[in-house]
Amino acid sequence: MHTRFILIETSHAGNVGATARAMRVMGFDDLVLVRPRWANVLRREESIQRASGALNVLENARIVDTLDEALDGMTHLCATAMTPRDFGPPTRTPKEHFTQLTPPAQTAGGMAFLFGSERFGMKNEDVYRCNVALSIPTDPSFGSLNIAGAVQVIAYEWRLALGGFAVQDAVSPSVQADAAQIAGLLSHWQQSLTDIGFLDPQAPKKLMPRLNQLFNRASLTEEEVHILRGIAKAMTQSSQRKS
Repeated sequence: MHTRFILIETSHAGNVGATARAMRVMGFDDLVLVRPRWANVLRREESIQRASGALNVLENARIVDTLDEALDGMTHLCATAMTPRDFGPPTRTPKEHFTQLTPPAQTAGGMAFLFGSERFGMKNEDVYRCNVALSIPTDPSFGSLNIAGAVQVIAYEWRLALGGFAVQDAVSPSVQADAAQIAGLLSHWQQSLTDIGFLDPQAPKKLMPRLNQLFNRASLTEEEVHILRGIAKAMTQSSQRKS
């Protein structure tokens, strides 16, 4: 389902850049600005800096004169309003509303999220056009939420409703050491343990088979094998220096 974020009469260039960043990390890139304060807001230094690398969103963004132009092709409209409007659409939390929708893959058209100006929020007439007014639960004594922060929350909840992204590993997946690498490690350790006098090759008993089982239980990776062989090498070198 196509998703569009619409900022109406935004006055701070930094919020445009921060919105682009919030969208990009959730995998969205359709941004439309309706009558922003700055005609060149997409190229202003503050916008670029706050986008923090999400320049493709800024480059693809459009500036239009009317909300009608911004809504072209959209079929499900979501206002963002902390205060319910008389005669307006139902007010729901993002999660509550998204769980009530038809599965996105079966829904025709596009989803539009509308955000009003920083100072005044959304106009009543714009809210009335929408299917729902999304309200993010906040501390009742301090409900003011920055536009980019609101975009991030709604983009996150919508991405989850669409299926979400898999959690990324912090590092590249490790490759487990094979039998030949474990055998080489054992041979290296046998020699190093002999060099430092820990292992008597004439009476080895069951030290090496036990180390073999230890390494197998540890399910060593290739990198860990390299580390252990480095330790064995250091033991041998230390023994040679002392002798």
